[in-house]
Amino acid sequence: MNDSMVRNTAMVDLPLHKDSRGSLVAIEGGSDIPFDVQRIYYIADVPDGERRGYHAHAILQQLLVCVHGSVKVLVDDGANRSVVTLDQASRGIYIGPMVWREMFDFSEGSVLLVLASEHYDPADYEKDYERFKEKALRFLPSE
Repeated sequence: MNDSMVRNTAMVDLPLHKDSRGSLVAIEGGSDIPFDVQRIYYIADVPDGERRGYHAHAILQQLLVCVHGSVKVLVDDGANRSVVTLDQASRGIYIGPMVWREMFDFSEGSVLLVLASEHYDPADYEKDYERFKEKALRFLPSE
């Protein structure tokens, strides 16, 4: 992983195998990403102007890859924010615990693939930004 933006995030370059037959990207948990995959889902058909996310996770880790089209991802660790554009099927963003995320500016026909370290657990979500910020700031190193 590389290109750290905010705490517990990084851009991830995935192995791309390309030849005259096309492209293949394989992602191996524990090798290409720092967790074993327990859940996979994708977000598609997002209406123009809609935003997704608006939450953080206490434990869950994720890798987001836009496998078709493009999407912007805002990540926030409680003290710093960064926005990245995902527009290559061989590049994703790793989002660790206690990072607020919002996905927006989905291009028409885009598909955002999400690999998660845990099964769905509603108790792991923090959907209140102010409460998230209070919790997240406790985990930031003091300067």
